[in-house]
Amino acid sequence: MKQREIPCVLMRGGTSKGPYFNRKDLPEDLDELSEVLIAAVGAGHSLNIDGIGGGNAVTTKVAMLSPSDDEWADIDYFFAQVSVEEKLVDYAPTCGNILAGVGPAAIELGLMPIQGETTAVKILSTNTGARVEAIVETPSNNEDAHVNYQGEASVNGVPGTAAPIVLNFKDVVGSKTGQLFPTGNSIDVIDGIELTCIDVAMPMVIGRAADFGITGYESREELDANKKLFEMIEPLRIKAGEQMGLGDVSKSVVPKFGLFAEPRDGGAVAARYFMPWTAHPAFAVTGSICTGSCLLADGTVAQGLAQIPKGNPVKINIEHPTGSIDVIFDYDVGQQGFDLRSAGLLRTSRKLFDGKVCVPAYL
Repeated sequence: MKQREIPCVLMRGGTSKGPYFNRKDLPEDLDELSEVLIAAVGAGHSLNIDGIGGGNAVTTKVAMLSPSDDEWADIDYFFAQVSVEEKLVDYAPTCGNILAGVGPAAIELGLMPIQGETTAVKILSTNTGARVEAIVETPSNNEDAHVNYQGEASVNGVPGTAAPIVLNFKDVVGSKTGQLFPTGNSIDVIDGIELTCIDVAMPMVIGRAADFGITGYESREELDANKKLFEMIEPLRIKAGEQMGLGDVSKSVVPKFGLFAEPRDGGAVAARYFMPWTAHPAFAVTGSICTGSCLLADGTVAQGLAQIPKGNPVKINIEHPTGSIDVIFDYDVGQQGFDLRSAGLLRTSRKLFDGKVCVPAYL
């Protein structure tokens, strides 16, 4: 029986990669959609051997794009995190690294016209309601306007250099829960451990590395091999998720988990980010915005660990396993507490493949 072919662009976005689809080419029903994405990625096998996934949570991500009906936005961005070893799809989170490829992919898929030497793509993350403007280089050479992927910008965790993509995040406080601190506290004590439950761009549960028996400077490989660490993290994450109003999160990747240590390479903090059942090889974009907000807000677990530079806007450098990530925050801490006006990051992206992914005909 002939397979079903679905057009897509396979792209690296930041430190992640996956297929970018036109939403109209996929089923509207989420159960049917999940079956298609599971088949496309090859979820259910550690190597995703029967699909285009890469055997890691950063390579089993999916972006689905469509023209937006929102007055502000150009493109609606619907994200799916497909599991590696289980046949599961989570639509609760968003992904800021995959977001780096949304602007270029929208142009490549014919959903967004090129505007000039640069194209500003206003993106609405439909998973969380976040609004992000992506500035994409689109030079014209003899009327041959195109997305530029070559340049000198570098991202820790990605080999080589590429054209810069600037992401400006807006309206990301309380992205999922509607509150900066969903539990009402800047620090909660769960099973005797102090944790900050915070929601900015991505709901996170954040603790101090020392309270979990690690230094906070471990590599991803060292963290993934530490089974006792995950046995400690997961029950806390599940309890925190309930207290944050997220319900039963045992099968959800939200909230993510983070651990802080004092910086040792000139950054604001050393941090490790969990996705949540494996360690991130670098750092998530949305996670970096949440992490930086945790550093800047009063009374969190970051106090006493972080080294915050002066100024506003301020550049927060977060040290991670393969280098660091910078986020520029324009914020205020007043009588109403922490208020984030915008957060900006520099990412890169590259088109890897343009064609059709095949799934079984019965889907």
